[in-house]
Amino acid sequence: QVQVVESGGGLVQAGGSLRLSCAASGSIFSINAMAWHRQAPGKQREFVATITSVGRTNYADSVKGRFTISRDNAKNTVYLQMNSLKPEDTAVYYCNADLKTIAGGDGTSFSYWGQGTPVTVSS
Repeated sequence: QVQVVESGGGLVQAGGSLRLSCAASGSIFSINAMAWHRQAPGKQREFVATITSVGRTNYADSVKGRFTISRDNAKNTVYLQMNSLKPEDTAVYYCNADLKTIAGGDGTSFSYWGQGTPVTVSS
């Protein structure tokens, strides 16, 4: 069994900051990329940022320069530091981990999602 759990969401004023965390736990053999996505009310889920196991990062244009993704491989945890928040950043933020389980060994990796953490930015 693998669990992916996000935390750190909440209500913040425009211009403020929040730090999201996401921890993967359970029968994990290895984790490849970890990523954040978000889904605003009435919209489709969209990519926010990703980080590989060796620390390479990629961001959506809408968050470049404001958000920073990082990870602690020893803790199987990924973070999203969000600065200069805007009302349009309001969404449920989901964590995704592309990982291999102990049962599967060094075989195919699978994608695991958390249940999301809500972020609301007031104007």
